[in-house]
Amino acid sequence: MDLKLSSKIILEKEFKKSMKGYHIDQVDQFLDQIMEDYDTFEKKLSELQAENERLKAELDNNSRKSVTPQTNSNTNFDILKRLSNLEKHVFGSKLYE
Repeated sequence: MDLKLSSKIILEKEFKKSMKGYHIDQVDQFLDQIMEDYDTFEKKLSELQAENERLKAELDNNSRKSVTPQTNSNTNFDILKRLSNLEKHVFGSKLYE
């Protein structure tokens, strides 16, 4: 995205004067408002670009982490629980004697 205007260009813009032209103070006030908006826009754009880069890096780091250990832990727990239940059904009270 290439911006054609910046707050500096707006500030330094000169207009030709004529007898039936615009009121100079009103034009200056309006240009001041435009400059403020451009400055706000540029600041917000920079913040969003930085946040975008941070989120991309975070996503990249998270995708590199392995999810397998947590899954194995849950799977092992489930297997042990099922095995315990199976032993209870097969051996019943003899298991604890």
